[in-house]
Amino acid sequence: MSKKDTIIKGTFILTITGFLSRFIGFFYRIFLSRTFRAEGMGFYQLVFPIFALGFSLTSAGIEVALSRLVAQKCALGKQTEAKQSLFAGLLLSLSCSTIVMLLIQSNTRWIARYVLQDIRCAELLLPLSYIFPFASIHSCICGYYLGLKQTKRLAVSQLVEQTVRVLSVWFICACLIRNQKSLPVSIMVIGLVLGEIGAALYCVFTWNHTNSVSGIKQNSKRHPFLRIRELLALSTPLTANRVLLNVLQSIEAVSIPASLLLYGLSSKEALSLYGILTGMAMPCIFFPSAITNSIATMLLPTIAEVQTQKDQQTLLHLIKRVSVCVFSLGCFCTAAFLIFGNGIGNLLFHSSAAGKFIITLAWICPFMYSNTTLISILNGLGKVSAAFLINTFGLCIRILSVYLLIPKFGILGYLWGLLGSQFLISILALRTLKHYFSK
Repeated sequence: MSKKDTIIKGTFILTITGFLSRFIGFFYRIFLSRTFRAEGMGFYQLVFPIFALGFSLTSAGIEVALSRLVAQKCALGKQTEAKQSLFAGLLLSLSCSTIVMLLIQSNTRWIARYVLQDIRCAELLLPLSYIFPFASIHSCICGYYLGLKQTKRLAVSQLVEQTVRVLSVWFICACLIRNQKSLPVSIMVIGLVLGEIGAALYCVFTWNHTNSVSGIKQNSKRHPFLRIRELLALSTPLTANRVLLNVLQSIEAVSIPASLLLYGLSSKEALSLYGILTGMAMPCIFFPSAITNSIATMLLPTIAEVQTQKDQQTLLHLIKRVSVCVFSLGCFCTAAFLIFGNGIGNLLFHSSAAGKFIITLAWICPFMYSNTTLISILNGLGKVSAAFLINTFGLCIRILSVYLLIPKFGILGYLWGLLGSQFLISILALRTLKHYFSK
């Protein structure tokens, strides 16, 4: 199968799965917004920076490094070394995730008070901490299979995670309502953890099944330390980049409600508006990105493989075609959200504010969808530092909009900053790629 066909097939599988997963998640969001209201959604979204930061420290960089390393090893015919890389990744990721889990558990109140700036978030952090070991298993095995371009297993793991999450939350809520008990916001976090546990168990089962069926010898599991140094060389800059970016994202997330207070809103109004933006409007805008995320996922190992084979012409042609397709999709989505934004907000969330946010954010689609792909291309080419600097620049603009524009213009000021940052990220990423191929 040609590289083009592999990308198309993998993208198709991941896209179908992504849409199905987002379809489930979309109506799950509607259920959550109506069950826990805007303020509850605000609390739920407020702890996500901690999850994102923890995942960056424990798994994200290792997953990307694994997919790139496995793709390179397989391109050179070194399948045994690719398998050893997986076990090295699991060892590293599980060690880091256990440490992060224990740190969060012993500092829940401090994190809630001084980082999230709301002591009520403490009750959400304890159940959240258990997600990291399972997330590390899930992400490492997915990174390995992505490097092999075996996207079916990735796709099914996504569906398992989403299905278990939704059904567990629905079941817990149904039981509590039946017994006339209150519904704590922590239920949403528990569902998140259970979903990740389900995905991790599926990945382990799949690996064991594949291992036995294909007759993989156990000696491939020996001495994972031989690959740790190689994996660390790739994953360390990726992890450092992800951590720094998530620190900035965390600053951004916790500062939005605080800046809305300066604008003149009450604490309840600020948290509710934050919940509408991040829990209702933004998921709508992100919904079509199932396609672009799938493309970006497939591009990283493919570009690493083509680069290893030193086929610059094929590489350039591939990047050009993908970039045009993704930008065109973004333009189409912009038109759709501008026309139907108000209707979506009122129909699905019973919120006119959500509809207004969707219309404003519609202009971001061509740039946001393209940026996902462009950053993945840069990482696939090994331009990790460039990708990091570009993302950092964009985040700094967003943070400045939080502190400078929200106190004067309200949440609209943040939306303007978001649009500006995505536009500049696109320009900088394209200039970096142009410079790479002009050498």
